[in-house]
Amino acid sequence: MSPGENQPLRPPSPWRPLHFKTFRNLLAADLISDVGTFMQTVGAAWLMTSLTSRPLYIALIQTASALPFFILALPAGSIGDIVDRRKLILVTESWMLGVATLLAVATFAGLITPWLLLLLTFALSAGDAVESPSWIAIFPELVTREDLAPALALNGIEFNLARAVGPGLAGVIVGAIGVGAAFVLNALSFLGVIGVIARWKRKARTSCLPAEKLAGATEAALRYVRYSPQIRALLFRSVCVMFFASAFWALLPAIAKGLSGSALVYGLLLGVFGSGAVIGAIVLQRTRSVFSVERLVAIATTIFAGAMIGIASSHRLWTLYLLGFLAGVAWTIFMSIFNTLVQTLAPDWVRARVSAVYLLVYQGAFAAGSALWGLAAERSNSHTALLISGIGIGACVFLQFLSPLPASTPLLEVWDHWKMPAMFAEPSPEEGPVLVTVEYSVDPAKAHEFLDAIYKYQRIRRRDGASSWSVFYDAAIPGRYFETFLVDSWAEHERQHARFTVADSKIEKRVLELALEPPKTRHFIHAEERSRHATT
Repeated sequence: MSPGENQPLRPPSPWRPLHFKTFRNLLAADLISDVGTFMQTVGAAWLMTSLTSRPLYIALIQTASALPFFILALPAGSIGDIVDRRKLILVTESWMLGVATLLAVATFAGLITPWLLLLLTFALSAGDAVESPSWIAIFPELVTREDLAPALALNGIEFNLARAVGPGLAGVIVGAIGVGAAFVLNALSFLGVIGVIARWKRKARTSCLPAEKLAGATEAALRYVRYSPQIRALLFRSVCVMFFASAFWALLPAIAKGLSGSALVYGLLLGVFGSGAVIGAIVLQRTRSVFSVERLVAIATTIFAGAMIGIASSHRLWTLYLLGFLAGVAWTIFMSIFNTLVQTLAPDWVRARVSAVYLLVYQGAFAAGSALWGLAAERSNSHTALLISGIGIGACVFLQFLSPLPASTPLLEVWDHWKMPAMFAEPSPEEGPVLVTVEYSVDPAKAHEFLDAIYKYQRIRRRDGASSWSVFYDAAIPGRYFETFLVDSWAEHERQHARFTVADSKIEKRVLELALEPPKTRHFIHAEERSRHATT
């Protein structure tokens, strides 16, 4: 579900989705759950500083949190587009409840070690990694199409509000009671989401086509991203920014501990960051119609880079809090823009999978960056590593000239205008591969224009399911061309009909304008060789 091509990203009102009961209840439950998650994050990071003084182990907490997204996000996105998303979320929430409980018990029993803490942090994040693509994809099912963008904005505000409250609350609880108490509260925080999802009466999806298989669905996701230039640009920009930004999260516990030995200071620092993030979300809603996407990302990136460099050079708590607040404002601006773009650049049928690819590259860069910046801090110190990463993220501003972000979002509504072919027998869904040929008659004087247009069409054919594509000319008849593409099965070819969008129609229109008559389409299905031993 995407706004019109010429509409600004700014939603008319960020509060309208609250009229939908399920969305409202889920948002409230998720707020509690996210507060618990941030409490767990602060507790785990601070507990690691108590178990070891090595910066690498402290940084590996971020790696353990991010790595499952790199490993599991892509298959999780495919599963989220195949199975009942409601049931999948219930399973993953129950898994995280169990792991969080185990972490709390191990901490209270005094059995926790650096490697066990990393293992349980990894297991907890694994549940989140499997759930996240489906979680993102259910928003269009909870609100109307017009309210999707405001719903995403509210989700961002909720997350950053939790970021503002959770760390500070964790600092107080860890300082007053202990890390184990923070882990217990995190375990209890999953119950609200489980209750709301369990009561949600989700409409069953109906389709005359068989469900996609995991391998095929994953391949379709990778193919879609490969032949979507705007999504590729977004992913590239995300990787570069997250690699350098990971140093902020990986090294902040060590820097905070160096200035003060209190967990409360670290928790308050993250709380100040979250407060800045909430302000950033409000500022973004007011500035989206004033500044372009590139300008907003450039401003936010510059501010975040400046904050990182300032924190690396600072030795006073009040400046640390001020810079943390500015970093929060900047972080939520470019993260909200990236998250909105990944939603509006992917159609419904592949949204969970594209979101999974985004999470994969985002968290992969985060995991690799956290480990590398932690290693760099061991070789030098945390302040030097953070300074270098701040300079690196500042340089990301110039990526707008190499890989610009889309200035507008395409119309991704389905435009199924293809006529089904007349056949003497309906093929079974698994039959294939299918060879499709399209014959065009073109004015020879406009052959070059036609070839330019048809080769642009190639990207759409491949993106929506073609495993190969070619165009040929007839050596005997001037102006006759044949477009051919191969699809793995008849079911996959039928799915192609539901993947063509309104935005794609412009390219097809140009191809048809250059044809002298309506093209002729034929379908050929691979004929299996009869076994020599078959009985007659």
